[in-house]
Amino acid sequence: MQADTPRSVTILGSTGSIGTQAIDVVARHPGRFRVDALSAGGSDVGLLARQAAELGVTAVGIADGDREQELRAALAAAGAGSVEVLAGAEAATELAGRGSDVVLNGITGSVGLRPTLAALHAGSALALANKESLVVGGALVKAAQRRADQIVPVDSEHSAIAQALRSGTHAEVRRLILTASGGPFRGRARDDIKKVTPDDALAHPTWSMGPVVTINSASLMNKGLELIEAHLLFDVPVDDITVVVHPQSVVHSMVEFVDGSTVAQASPPDMRLPIALGLSWPDRLDPVSTPCDWTQSTAWTFEPLDEATFPAVGLARAAAAASTTHPAVYNAANEQGVAAFLGGRIGFLDIVDTVERVLAEHDGVSAATVTLDDVEGAESWARSRADELLARR
Repeated sequence: MQADTPRSVTILGSTGSIGTQAIDVVARHPGRFRVDALSAGGSDVGLLARQAAELGVTAVGIADGDREQELRAALAAAGAGSVEVLAGAEAATELAGRGSDVVLNGITGSVGLRPTLAALHAGSALALANKESLVVGGALVKAAQRRADQIVPVDSEHSAIAQALRSGTHAEVRRLILTASGGPFRGRARDDIKKVTPDDALAHPTWSMGPVVTINSASLMNKGLELIEAHLLFDVPVDDITVVVHPQSVVHSMVEFVDGSTVAQASPPDMRLPIALGLSWPDRLDPVSTPCDWTQSTAWTFEPLDEATFPAVGLARAAAAASTTHPAVYNAANEQGVAAFLGGRIGFLDIVDTVERVLAEHDGVSAATVTLDDVEGAESWARSRADELLARR
């Protein structure tokens, strides 16, 4: 990618953690990118308008249609009153399908599935931070993919694996090793976390993320989602993907090859690095992140996952093996549980316990026949059933 031919970019979820850091990456590399469109849910209309004005975009989308007029007023105040505004649930999908060179999907949750499919159908490179869309619509996403490198992972773990895989062929891979920080409850027994509060669970020791992702990290549901994502992205069986706890979060994941060598990607925790790779793949930008300081003494530790306390990863393996729609049910039931926990209606352990119950009741649809309606129907059923179970907690 040459500096005189900037890559056009659409950023979905621009006001969230991934989106704001992506904009920071773009700002640090003038001439490399041109941001054409932004979308956001609508929780921070003022920020969205300021971003649109500063980047000179031609279109913005807002999922909360009730705030359309507020956004138009904010755009006018920011000097961007001529920007096209799309409002409603399909705004992000419409923008994703307009054919930018790169679409960065930083939306949280399974609502990112339709924008993911739209970007792939349009032929855009998809910088994917919305793991849920791949987990939920795996077979559909894979079918929509036009070329092997069209999806570039932005999760730090999958970005690390993609980088490490440059060291060998697919046939030479023995297994993938996903690292996990362990979250705020690492080392604690199941009985010790029965009464933790949302504030406790939101106190992540390493990363600054949105509330849903942070709760998922505390329960290790995030690692379960990432296991399914890795299985789909890299065509590696779930039984050949290992999760290991690495509290320092410097080694972001590893690939073990058949000859016994293991290739790891290491860097201090900074999401701008995988975001930058997602935007510029296969090129690297200079500079992006501060590297490890090899002049200082340091220690990295690795621990086995306590699956008795954190059964979410095991449930993810079972979901991936059960049917094409079980992962969608896994994610949907979890999203309902996280919302109920953050709302103070259930206990922390009720989240994963409910996911397990809902998964056990789902019949499933095979990959050979699955449609978008099947996936969304499974999701809808899972949310309804999870809500029923959660109301009894």
